[in-house]
Amino acid sequence: MLPALLGGVSVAAIAAHGVYHRNSPLFGRALARLPQGTRDVAITFDDGPNPITTPRVLDILKAEGVMATFFLLGRHVDRWPALARRVVDEGHVLGNHGYHHRKLHVRGPGYVRDDLSRGTESIRAATGKAPALFRAPHGFRNPWVSPIARSLGQRTVGWTLGVWDSAKPGADVIARRAVGGVRPGSVLLLHDGDGYDPDGDRTQTADALPVIIRNLRAQGYRFVGVPA
Repeated sequence: MLPALLGGVSVAAIAAHGVYHRNSPLFGRALARLPQGTRDVAITFDDGPNPITTPRVLDILKAEGVMATFFLLGRHVDRWPALARRVVDEGHVLGNHGYHHRKLHVRGPGYVRDDLSRGTESIRAATGKAPALFRAPHGFRNPWVSPIARSLGQRTVGWTLGVWDSAKPGADVIARRAVGGVRPGSVLLLHDGDGYDPDGDRTQTADALPVIIRNLRAQGYRFVGVPA
């Protein structure tokens, strides 16, 4: 009885890791880190575009000469297509974050395909380009999320370092967590939008961004897009 119970607990623990850990290989490999041997870092943004924060973020990136990766949410792209176009026009990397920003681990394959496909088409309609990357909302996946993304030509991406900027702890805290946590090859998760509120406030992230960039650059880091 006890071995069977322990075996069940182990299976459940493994499944939970696959669902909730953004970089778990259980349901398909997710890019979590850049290739070793360089001092590269990829700054990524989720949940945009946002009419206040995304333009500020793009202005800062342009002024600092930094490339970033944007995982755009389809329903926000539909509201602000010009901001999605600006992301592409200014040389940043496009990623798909789905359409609705619902947790995909509790959804069936039909829903997952519809959500990812609608996100893809919104981005393509706004920018003329199809994204080659996908990041699941919250990083939550199930057995069909990554295969469906792959069928759409999109590589699944996790992240190395999240700093909980979406909790709005203050720009100083966001910057300190990012600068202190980045290591060579890090994929840094930030947010230029709010997945649940199109007008959600992400200005603390924008305020922290110049400090993050300048401190990491002073440490010899180079900023790159996430590779497809």
